[in-house]
Amino acid sequence: MMKRKNSFWFSLLAVFLVLTSCTSGSVPNPFSPDEPEATLALPTAAATIKPAPDARAAMNIFLEAYKVESYATMYSMLSSLSKDAITQEDFETRYKETLNSMSLAEIETEILSALTNPTSAQVAFRVTYKTVLAGDLARDMVVNLTLEGEQWFLQWDEGLIMPELIGGNKLAMDYQIPSRGDIYDREGDPIAAQADAIAFGIVPGQIHPDGEGTLLYELSLITGKTPGEIQKSYENAGADWYIPVGEATADDAARILRMNLGGLWSTPYSARYYFGNGLASQSVGYINAVPAEELEYYQRLGYGGNERIGYSGLEKWGENYLAGKHGGSLYVINPEGQIVTRISQSDPGPASSVYLTIDDNLQRHTQDSIKGFTGAAVVIEKDTGRILAIASSPGFDPNYFEPTNVNNQGLGDLLNDFNQPLVNRATQGQYPLGSVFKVITFSAALSSGLYTADTTYECGYDFIELPDRVLHDWTWEHCQQEIQYSYATDPENALDIYSCYTKPSGDLTLSESLMRSCNPWYWHIGLDLYSSQRTTDIADMARAFGLGQATGLGQVAESEGLIEDPTDAIEAVNQSIGQGTMLVTPLQVAVFMAALGNGGTLYRPQMIEKIQPIDGDPTTIFKPEARSTLPLSPEYLQILQDAMISVIEDNRGTANFRLRGFRIPAAAKTGTAETDGVPHAWFAGYTLAEEDTGLPDIAIAVILENAGEGSDYAAPAFRRIAEAYYYGSPQTTYWFETKFGVTKTPTPIGGIPTNTPRP
Repeated sequence: MMKRKNSFWFSLLAVFLVLTSCTSGSVPNPFSPDEPEATLALPTAAATIKPAPDARAAMNIFLEAYKVESYATMYSMLSSLSKDAITQEDFETRYKETLNSMSLAEIETEILSALTNPTSAQVAFRVTYKTVLAGDLARDMVVNLTLEGEQWFLQWDEGLIMPELIGGNKLAMDYQIPSRGDIYDREGDPIAAQADAIAFGIVPGQIHPDGEGTLLYELSLITGKTPGEIQKSYENAGADWYIPVGEATADDAARILRMNLGGLWSTPYSARYYFGNGLASQSVGYINAVPAEELEYYQRLGYGGNERIGYSGLEKWGENYLAGKHGGSLYVINPEGQIVTRISQSDPGPASSVYLTIDDNLQRHTQDSIKGFTGAAVVIEKDTGRILAIASSPGFDPNYFEPTNVNNQGLGDLLNDFNQPLVNRATQGQYPLGSVFKVITFSAALSSGLYTADTTYECGYDFIELPDRVLHDWTWEHCQQEIQYSYATDPENALDIYSCYTKPSGDLTLSESLMRSCNPWYWHIGLDLYSSQRTTDIADMARAFGLGQATGLGQVAESEGLIEDPTDAIEAVNQSIGQGTMLVTPLQVAVFMAALGNGGTLYRPQMIEKIQPIDGDPTTIFKPEARSTLPLSPEYLQILQDAMISVIEDNRGTANFRLRGFRIPAAAKTGTAETDGVPHAWFAGYTLAEEDTGLPDIAIAVILENAGEGSDYAAPAFRRIAEAYYYGSPQTTYWFETKFGVTKTPTPIGGIPTNTPRP
């Protein structure tokens, strides 16, 4: 009986334990009231789902890269399968060819919608192509993206450029190009225009001995070259060589073609023709084929790539006007080359003509005035800034760049010419100014308050104010030349420093110092201002005259020159006479000479008189633009002007000897700039003849590289240019010419000295 009871209680206890194990922890354990409750915890099953990355963000990166044409970034976002289907090079080429064909200017993009799944996505987007010829081309497209790792990649095909390109289709533009606009001088005479032309050359062995004079004369009439120039071009040539001479329009060539002259070869062609075998050729420039490295750039502007474009000078500057508005039809072409559809069409617009401020007659004579020299000459209307003539020597014939001109065989010689005829020395040549700079030092001296027009200084052979050196005036150098010559020709009666003909200038006022171009006077000013803590007075005045900075011409490339503040007394002394580190361009000198003559206004030089569409009013008309004013009071300016007049009119003036008989009133300054070898010859100034002639006064600057003294070479060129302007042609031969264009051998350096003082 007891056993059955015990069995019952043990069974009850077991049930109780099972039940308590299934209840909450709030039920106390009766067997361990002081111990913490023991619980049996089972692990919780939790499922973690990571969201897919943002497909919009990935697509936005691709589209932003597209807008700046970063093809490497775009390609990096292609799926593995897409990259297997196209290389990065082909990918980039496919895009570029399409964008070039449509003449793309800008890309705009927009994401329209996105649908994202765990491992795939779709993004709808819009691309708007803003083009030059086809207008705006908007395309809505959808791209599939696939998840690789943790990043979205595009499943790319050609339809993502444009839907029309699916299946290997391409875009092609059928271009419509208007005729190029013409370039005229201020009176409407052509400088560059489409024309039927004749290329002339000579085969020396075929010249009839009794007809050579006629041949040379007739060729000189139509090419502008002298008979001597033409003859010299073939004097050392083989008998059967073809020697290019020049070109002429078919109309101008009619007479010589009828004459059947032996040795003359003529070849017709039709192209853009540069009249006069190149007037202001470095400034006007020329056209040429689109360079291979710039093809894409021009295609984006609406060019097909086979046009001839403005390559330099005004031809390049005026490309937008002279080329007109291109037109074209944009087609989709299938792989077989057949047209699928036309996407767009635009009509071409006519080109405009450009009229220059240049006077072609004056330009021709200005070029002739420095022919045979290396250098430049600039003529500016004094009161407006109009450039009436701008010459750089040696020049070149722009017609040589025309491939259909048989004379273009001379192009290689032109491009390899050591004298660099393609360089525009008038605007890009940088030279020490020599004694012409003394007008600036003169101005700084007056403006300092330390000097007046009547301040005197003894101008001797030597300058001894520097502690470690002696500098010599030009009069001393002339004296030494006279002594050397006397020893060479008559040793028994040789001259010495006391008996030579060129004496020191002696006591001179500041005004007289400019007339005599006394170096010691200006060295003294430079040293005095520097020592008086006015170290930058001269450099600051030079900058106020427009030096050390571009003139603002804009239409033709130009150099800035160089004006530095002196850092010691030697630099200050050198700068005072236009030597040392200072550099100027001939254009800068002409501009400030015009300002000296017009009362002090520095005008921006300009070469464009007007831009004239075929129909309608001019779109651009010349207007004078004042840039600044010289920092000279009317009193000081008048003192300087009077001193410059005396350079020509005073018997002791440095230009008086070579310009005697010059009937055009003018003010100017000579300059002889020391450089390696023979010095550069400068002469610059302005005329004072408007009241007597009714013609606007002009400023002229002439530099002749390594020619000698400014008074001997540049001053006569100034005279010839002024005569051509006022009389229509030069009136005076050079002292070293037997007749116009025919030179005799000038006296070599160290030979018989002239009576002309050295500036």
